[in-house]
Amino acid sequence: MAEDEPRAICVRDIPAPDFIKAYAEHLKNSDKFELPVWADIVKTGVFKELSPNGDDWYYVRAASIARKIYLRPGTGVGALQKWYGGNYRRGTRSEHFRKASSGIIRSVLIQLEEMKVVEKLGTGGRRMTRVGQQDLDRIAGTVSLEVAE
Repeated sequence: MAEDEPRAICVRDIPAPDFIKAYAEHLKNSDKFELPVWADIVKTGVFKELSPNGDDWYYVRAASIARKIYLRPGTGVGALQKWYGGNYRRGTRSEHFRKASSGIIRSVLIQLEEMKVVEKLGTGGRRMTRVGQQDLDRIAGTVSLEVAE
């Protein structure tokens, strides 16, 4: 009988691209999360040549950061920089790894803190608040229903 009971769906249970797309759409429709004025001209890292070409890239990055913090509490700006970093291709010279821009990550985290989705830890890093975890789980539940159909 325990097999017939519905199990709660969390962010871990659904594919990352589906969740990130849905949460980015939620952030875009939210009044509390706004696009910075510099979002159309900034590069995401020193290893990039151009700025992102999509209109919603900032919301997608914010959704991805929120998912990362949900999965690994205590993650800070430095760890996220390393995660979103990439190879700096220097022409004929060898490639070197470069971290992503910390300003973008920090601005996303500040906005997520203002929305009460994440909070700072005393030991450093960020974690999800109870409200933020409920919000992400609710969106994960709606995405799981869409994927099942």
